[in-house]
Amino acid sequence: MRRATTVRQTPRAAWIARSVRCALARWAWWLAACLALGVSGVAHNARAQGVELGTLQLRAADGALTLEFNARLSLSRAVEDALQRGVPMYFDVDATLFRARWYWRDERVSEVSRSYRLSYQPLTGNWRVGLGALGQSYPTLAEALAVISSVSGWRLADASQLEAGQRYYVEFGFRLDASKLPQPLQIGIGNEWTLGLSRVLKVDEALIDAVHR
Repeated sequence: MRRATTVRQTPRAAWIARSVRCALARWAWWLAACLALGVSGVAHNARAQGVELGTLQLRAADGALTLEFNARLSLSRAVEDALQRGVPMYFDVDATLFRARWYWRDERVSEVSRSYRLSYQPLTGNWRVGLGALGQSYPTLAEALAVISSVSGWRLADASQLEAGQRYYVEFGFRLDASKLPQPLQIGIGNEWTLGLSRVLKVDEALIDAVHR
């Protein structure tokens, strides 16, 4: 009669097996959450989303050309549901100053940009807005969105970068960056994830003169 043999796992093998089980469990949870978000987005497509522009203008301040921006954001149900489930959203703001040239491509004089990270903190019920290494929490989503959609005194160019008699314009953009969403969530996303606006602002000669004063 053969004697039964027992295979014992080494500590390393046991650790690897536990790690694999944990990884599979996390992946299953994440896939389920993404599928739930997709279903939620389809069910609530009728909810409006967009950017209601309040202020977008150029100013001269402290010897520089600056930009003022203020808007009201409306998020779709799909985006809000994703935030509530712990998926952070990224909002990009950028402005590029060009000098118009009839004989060649327009010259890019300066470019500035910001990327805000919006996330929900379920333990405290607060909304956190991150900008680089800085971050601030707010008690409501509306307050957090107001911070993201407002820029004051944004320095675009110094007086030394602006020449009198030249024609300049600014291309401005604000958008929800869906490319920074987790890969499983990017599959099959629709219009409910599209939010943004773009504008072109002419720099008046009087404004350039004001910058040089």
